[in-house]
Parts: sequence; C-alpha cells; structure tokens
Amino acid sequence: MSDRELTGWGLTAPSVGHLVETDPGAVPDLVRSAGPRGLIARGLGRSYGDPAQNAGGTVLAPLPSAIEPPDPDDPDGLVRVSAGTSLHDLIGALLPRGRFVPVTPGTRYVTVGGAIACDVHGKSHHRAGSFGDHVAALDLVLAEGSTRTVGPDREPDVFWATVGGLGLTGVITSAVLRTIPVETGYAVVSTQRLPDLDAVMAEMAGSDRDHTYSVAWIDTLARGRSMGRSVLSRGEHATRDQLSGRAATRPLPVPHEPRLAVPFRPPVGLVRSLGVRAFNEAWYRKAPRHRTGEIQSLAAFFHPLDGVADWNRVYGPRGLVQYQLVVPDGAEAALVGILERIAAERLPCFLAVLKRFGPGNPAPLSFPTAGWTLAYDVPAHPGLAPLLDELDRAVVDAGGRVYLAKDARLRPELLPAMYPRLGEFREVRDRLDPDHRFRSDLARRLEI
Repeated sequence: MSDRELTGWGLTAPSVGHLVETDPGAVPDLVRSAGPRGLIARGLGRSYGDPAQNAGGTVLAPLPSAIEPPDPDDPDGLVRVSAGTSLHDLIGALLPRGRFVPVTPGTRYVTVGGAIACDVHGKSHHRAGSFGDHVAALDLVLAEGSTRTVGPDREPDVFWATVGGLGLTGVITSAVLRTIPVETGYAVVSTQRLPDLDAVMAEMAGSDRDHTYSVAWIDTLARGRSMGRSVLSRGEHATRDQLSGRAATRPLPVPHEPRLAVPFRPPVGLVRSLGVRAFNEAWYRKAPRHRTGEIQSLAAFFHPLDGVADWNRVYGPRGLVQYQLVVPDGAEAALVGILERIAAERLPCFLAVLKRFGPGNPAPLSFPTAGWTLAYDVPAHPGLAPLLDELDRAVVDAGGRVYLAKDARLRPELLPAMYPRLGEFREVRDRLDPDHRFRSDLARRLEI
C-alpha cells in the first residue's frame, strides 16, 4: 500500500488515497478491512473526473489481466475476463479469432471493470446500446466480503445497479462478455463534410439507423451561418473481399502500443485559441465533401488518440475538462442553444463530437438515453465554472443529463433531476452496503 496523489484523465481535482495492488483472492479481505474512508476500485484512470479517487481512503488498483478465449463454436462468442483486463488486451486476444467487442469507447485503454462501472458507450449506441448491454454475468465482491455472481437474468436489480454504478455497489472481479464476429480488423468508412449544425443533425437523424457506427466532429469555434459545421464519419466492419493490397495479406491486425508520447507536462497549456482555430479550419477544409469506401484499421477508426500516449499532458498544469451531455429527442432546440453559447465563449476546443443515442438500458445511473450527446474538451481554468453551471441548467431544463464518469464539478442538487431513478439506485446500494463502505470523491461530492 502506498499513498498516491490521483486524478482522472483530465488531471484536475487531485486527491491522495492509499493505492493497493492485489489479486482477486485478496479483494474480500481488503473490502472487510477498509477504514472509515472506505474503498473504491480503480481502472486505468481514463475517467476524466473523480469517480475512481478516494481521498484518505483505499483505492484498489486494477486486478491482473486474465482472458479465457471464446469457444469457436459459441455463436455469442462468450469470453470470461478479469475486471482488470484492458480493452486493448481483450481486442488483441479476440481479433486473431475473428471476434471483436460489441461496444468500445474512444480509447481501448480502459479496463473491463471500469467499462461496466461507467457503462461506457461508443459510436454504435443507436444500434448496439452500451457496454452493459453485452455483459452476460459478473462477479461482485460485496461489502461484507462475499462474492456474488449476478447478471441481467440473475438478481437483475443488483446487476443493473452495478452497470453504470461507478463502483459503489461492490468490486467487480470478473465478467462474462458477449462478442461479435468480424472477418477483418478493418472498417469501411464514409466521410462527409457538412456546412452547419442543421445539416449534420438532419443527416444523422435521417440515416444513422442505416449505419452501425457514426460520429460527427464539430467545429465549436465556428459561428453565424457556419455554426456547428461538421465532419461526419460512419463505418461498418470490412469483409475480406473489400480488402486489397497489404491489408488483404494481413486481414486481422492487432492494435499496437502507442508509438508516440507526450513525455512531460509542460508548464503552460499548449492548447490555445489561435492554434485551435487554425487547426479546426484546416481539419474542416481538408475533409472530403463526400467520400465512401475508405479502408481504415479498427484502431484508427475507433481509437485515433490512442496512438499518442499521455496526450492529456499537452493541456498543462491546469488540465482539461471534458463536458459530455445528452438531451432527449425533441430537445434539439436546447442543443442548438448550448452550442451557440459554447461558440460565443470562443474557448479553444479541437475535440468536440456529436453522436446519436438509442434507448437506454435498465441501469438507473447509466448515462445514455435516446437523443443527442455532445462531448466537448476544453482547457481547465477558473473562469470555466460559470459557463458549465449555465450549461448544466440548460441540460436539466431540456430533460437531459451530464456523464458522471467525466465529471468533477457538478452541483449535487442537480443530480436527482438529471438522474430521476437515483432513488432506485440508492435503495439497492443501501441494501448491499448499508454502511457505505464503497466510497469515492465523486460519491461524497454529489451526495450519492
């Protein structure tokens, strides 16, 4: 055990906890012996905010990676993995067998346990749902130290409280996941440049059901008639007969580790308005008006930023905030107003994406709900708080919510309005853990 200052990927809101490395067999004793500040499990630290921190308490480091490959005759491709297995390692084990994960977020450097606890989503939510929808079962160490196996058909209330439950129902030690068949490790990608927000929203709402994967990059610095101008990318898994050249000779490439890295955190942030404005202009202009049939590796299509290790360091000593919201179908005017407000602030943002969500799952704290989700990266600075508070209120008024896995600053009084099934979660959590042994900085801050 060692005292460590921990942050989320945004490098904000640091706190010092007792970081413990262990194996699955020792988890029950660690849970039983947790002190008054409690215990929380931590993955690879890719949540932007503070859900995997526990000031003054115990923080459980990722469990060792372990993968039991799927039976080749199993149509669901069920794979048992330890909660500490990263999606990077899992994808590396699955692709040579012609399988892939049904849902992946924008980075593969997250653990399976973290993906379940945050109920992560990706470019396919409108078709495939979120990560928890593809978990067949999981093993959960409870507050008194017992281990329980739960699933959507076995103690579903406990299972769905754990999916998206931010580690507050217990420690996930392993899971059984469904996987999907693929012929190759490539995607067939179409790219479309769209002049404004109305155009991209109309295109996505009208045809996303015909595409498995879809995401739009948005230029949040564009204003006036160009506000919301976008580059829309959509893709499908490539078949072998769609490959040619080198790709055809090696159809199932395994993603490699990053070949570039940001070696240190500079004394000042490198993401500045003038440079970002030039980048956004160039990125938009170089995109084709409409191109189809481009072949990209799955790593390039799903995880482009994973090619650079520790890229969050470029934001400097203050770090960054990723603000992600969802507003329901029918609240498009609210999304327009939010983007207008963001554009008016002229904050430097080169990474803002818009996606469509399908219906949510039964998890009471899961983020996705049918509608529009916008994720927006900006450098952290003291003047940002009033804007985000204003956006929070607009999101609540529209019947939406922010993503707790990426939050480090939401006001607790807004949580019940954003997550109206919070009471259902608390009832299950209190039954499983009446003394609230599982705690985190986020849980204390939001009074969960």
